[in-house]
Amino acid sequence: MSVDVGAEVTDAPFGGTARRGIGAVPAPVLMLVGMVSTQLGAAFAKQLFGTVGPAAMTVLRLGFAAVVLLLFWRPSPRLDRRTAGAVAVLGIAIAGMNLCFYLAMARMPVGVALTVGMAGPLTVAALSSRRARDRLWAVLAGCGIALLGWQGGAAGITGLLIALACAVFWGAYVPLSTRVGALLPGGGGLALAMAFGTLCALPAGLSEGGSALADPAVLAFGFGVAMLSSLVPYTCEMETLRRVSALIFGVLLSLEPAIGALVALLVLHETISPLQTLGLAAVVVASIGVIRGTRGAPVERDATSRDIPDSREQGLRR
Repeated sequence: MSVDVGAEVTDAPFGGTARRGIGAVPAPVLMLVGMVSTQLGAAFAKQLFGTVGPAAMTVLRLGFAAVVLLLFWRPSPRLDRRTAGAVAVLGIAIAGMNLCFYLAMARMPVGVALTVGMAGPLTVAALSSRRARDRLWAVLAGCGIALLGWQGGAAGITGLLIALACAVFWGAYVPLSTRVGALLPGGGGLALAMAFGTLCALPAGLSEGGSALADPAVLAFGFGVAMLSSLVPYTCEMETLRRVSALIFGVLLSLEPAIGALVALLVLHETISPLQTLGLAAVVVASIGVIRGTRGAPVERDATSRDIPDSREQGLRR
């Protein structure tokens, strides 16, 4: 949930000196660093599930990320009813997406949960296209997801259903964030929505984590996960978008499920079956196909919509 494919690039939360240092790093390397950082955050979060649980980890990640975004963007809390409603709905989608993702991760490998979750924005991108070829990419992704969930047992089915719920929230996040971006340009709307999402997840997090959420070590670990999952990839992706086209960016981002599976293998020693590997590859190929296809048609915009990414341009979003 850190960057819009096709959105106007805004300043990342670092000063000019840091940006000059980052600017010396090749764009593909920056993308790789951002994706690895995101998946390291997910893997480290899973390691904490035995202490605080997925719901409490969701609160820690969203809460610390919201604080950083609020301090950087400093949005005004005074919103009209329409804007406040849009921010609240986006916050619910953010909370649901992250909570379901962590709950799915607790029941299946990280790479599998991530790939199934990506079906949401992939389906939105495919259905927003009028070309039949792009609909076929969605069918390929569906076949890949079926292979990913083919591990039998009640735990496998439950994990798959939760991951599909994550996909629904992730898919809803695409148009909802576009709407909030139209009402509140910049990252202020996302900061407020993430803060509201934290409040939505707070009851479940407190019920699950209890007094462990007051442990300084747990808080420090949660802060690290939030930075790895939000601040580092946000900065890398913003700088990458300054230098490459949104098409190249989207194709690179489509490789994240494979990176997630590799990071989980190295950090958590998680393995996936040959069929699940085939399913993951199918979703990655479908993602690249959808992004290339939906970039083909030009999008007309007026001056007032310059900061608002078209729904077809959303591609894959965190």
